[in-house]
Amino acid sequence: MELTGLSEPIVVTDSDLKGSSFNGAAMRDVRFEDAGMQAARFDHVDLADSIFSHARLARARFANVDLAGVHVENVTLAGGTIQNADLSGVSITHCDLSDLRIDGYLVSDLIAAYRKSV
Repeated sequence: MELTGLSEPIVVTDSDLKGSSFNGAAMRDVRFEDAGMQAARFDHVDLADSIFSHARLARARFANVDLAGVHVENVTLAGGTIQNADLSGVSITHCDLSDLRIDGYLVSDLIAAYRKSV
C-alpha cells in the first residue's frame, strides 16, 4: 500500500509494518510506543529533542551522528566502543569505570596515579 500526500495524523495499532519505508515524511511530535523496530535504519534523520526511554539499543551503530548536548542517564555501555569521537567538555559522574580504557590505558590506573601525584 502506498500513502502519498497525507497531511493528517495516522494512528497505527497492532500492525506488522515490516519492510515499510518512510521517505520525505514530516514526523514531528510522532510517538512510537511498544514498537519492535529491530534492524531499523535511520539515514539523514533529524531526531533533535527526541526522548528515548526504556529503549533497547543493544548492538546499535551510530556513525556520523551529532550528539552535542546529549544527556545520557541510567544507561549500559558495557562492552561498547567509542571511536573517533569529540569528547571535549563531556562530564562523567557517578559511573562504574571498572575496565574502562582510553587509548589502551585503564582509567582507574590513571585516576590512581593522578591522586597519588597531588
